[in-house]
Amino acid sequence: MFPISDDNSDRTITPYVNYIFIGINILVFVALQQIGSNDSFSYAYSLVPKEITTGVDITGVQIVRDALGNTGQVPHFATPLPVYFNFLSSMFMHGDIMHIFGNMLFLWVFGDNLENLLGHLRYAAFYLVCGFAAAAAQIVMDTDSIIPMLGASGAISGVLGGYLLLFPKRRVRALIFNFLTEVPAYVALGLWIGFQIVQGYFSSAETGGVAYAAHIGGFIAGLVLVKVFAIGRRV
Repeated sequence: MFPISDDNSDRTITPYVNYIFIGINILVFVALQQIGSNDSFSYAYSLVPKEITTGVDITGVQIVRDALGNTGQVPHFATPLPVYFNFLSSMFMHGDIMHIFGNMLFLWVFGDNLENLLGHLRYAAFYLVCGFAAAAAQIVMDTDSIIPMLGASGAISGVLGGYLLLFPKRRVRALIFNFLTEVPAYVALGLWIGFQIVQGYFSSAETGGVAYAAHIGGFIAGLVLVKVFAIGRRV
């Protein structure tokens, strides 16, 4: 399911923060990650659960084993800053073009409405808090994992959770399979989170490089926290 647009007829402010977040993600991916080819930067600033739980920066090539017993190698580069900084840096990096395209598409469609309701500063804080919560959820699921985590998916999942709670019936134009249609937000985002839950159930923490626990954790954080950030706003 790919969202194309939603109803912005009630938007009264320009979503500068949303634009800035999108711009930072693109800038980091193009200039610093060099469209995914700069492994030394990407691995150095990714979030590694075991580094967080131990406080030790892991370096060198590490051997990992999946649930089926297959082994592989993961390179680790020294982190120039304390490993805890990677909570923030990993939120603005992506694995490849499709990864960043999908994330920025969801952020473009759904983030502006939330910023319009919360205001610029509250939206920025909400986004970052959801990103931290998403990363924490993934770490809790596998505290000893040495698989690097990166991407804005957790923070964006929080945006989706907040959007679903505040705008459940807002019309969303989406491409579902080969059909362009219009559905309520609870259908579009319900399909999305349902897919994350199913995939997370059938996948190990190290399968396919997708941190499903972070997606689900970020979404739940958005659902739980959005009303707190919206205190004093007309909801």
